[in-house]
Amino acid sequence: MSAHSLSGFRALPYVMALTGMALLQPAARATEAGFRQLTVAANSTEGKPAHAALYYPSADAARVIPMGPFPQHVAINGTPASQFKGLIVISHGTVSTEIGFATLAQALARNGYLVASVEHVGDTWQDQSLRATPARYFVERPRQVSRVIDAVLADPQWRTRIALGADGQPLIGAMGHSAGGYTVLALAGGKPVLARMHRHCELEAALDPVFCGLSRTISEASGQADAAAAEREEPAQPDTRVRAVMALAPLGVVFSASSLASITIPVAIHTGEQDTFLVPRFHAQWVMQNMRSASTTLNIVPKAGHYAFMNTPTMDLPSPDGSVASDPQGFDRAAFLDRFAQESVAFFDKNLR
Repeated sequence: MSAHSLSGFRALPYVMALTGMALLQPAARATEAGFRQLTVAANSTEGKPAHAALYYPSADAARVIPMGPFPQHVAINGTPASQFKGLIVISHGTVSTEIGFATLAQALARNGYLVASVEHVGDTWQDQSLRATPARYFVERPRQVSRVIDAVLADPQWRTRIALGADGQPLIGAMGHSAGGYTVLALAGGKPVLARMHRHCELEAALDPVFCGLSRTISEASGQADAAAAEREEPAQPDTRVRAVMALAPLGVVFSASSLASITIPVAIHTGEQDTFLVPRFHAQWVMQNMRSASTTLNIVPKAGHYAFMNTPTMDLPSPDGSVASDPQGFDRAAFLDRFAQESVAFFDKNLR
């Protein structure tokens, strides 16, 4: 029966009840996270096209969309807002996926950012071919992110909405986890030296066993190269369009100290206190101790493991360091991610200008 069929006397309590119920409900978000997929053409006849998950502010209604082990609360193909605060690119870890950072990506989108979460061709759960060539692995990962930035800026639908800095260029930041943490630091100017991994795993394998076990092929390849070649910095190209970086549980031991010291843009490093995949003292802390910029910070998250920065998958996903769904005892990943998402928004609000 409709409310119009009730008398005014009878309808009043009905309306009051509905009003009361509405007051008890959480306020609806004025802005939700829209979602689309961007395809980036292959860069050579032997290459493969890449994809990026695009999240952006939209006034359209969002709903939960099943996407494998990482459901998304988004407005599929929602209408984009007329203006974005900036573009944030996200780089996932090795053998991972571009949709595993839903809480962070959606929070950034709801707070005004266009987010492009990059699929790293050759280093996903479906395809690990890039890892067979160590030097190419460390050079190609940041190049893939730069190509996604190129594709976004080449599309007037997105380019014209991205806010510009005082220099008239688009405001762009980057966030990366694990090997993605390496990737965004390389975009900022860090240079890998393969011999560093070889020496590290010769000396510290017992204290950094998961990383050294996973990277044994890379370490052996770098150790077999001639001394001059093994000591050289690989030609990973920085992307000067990126103005601020968040490196989450970064693979850091591979960087030369001098290249880290040359980084001048704001960098926030976050790592889990109980990360046994990339032990902080060899990775996140190595990066921090060699940075010279006063705007670099390091946050060691109490009780957190390696996967604290990813959404918890809805199924058990095995990894070289146990299940991606598992956390150290006493760590609440969902609560942490909600807080950390707002810290991420605040970081880019402050540093993209």
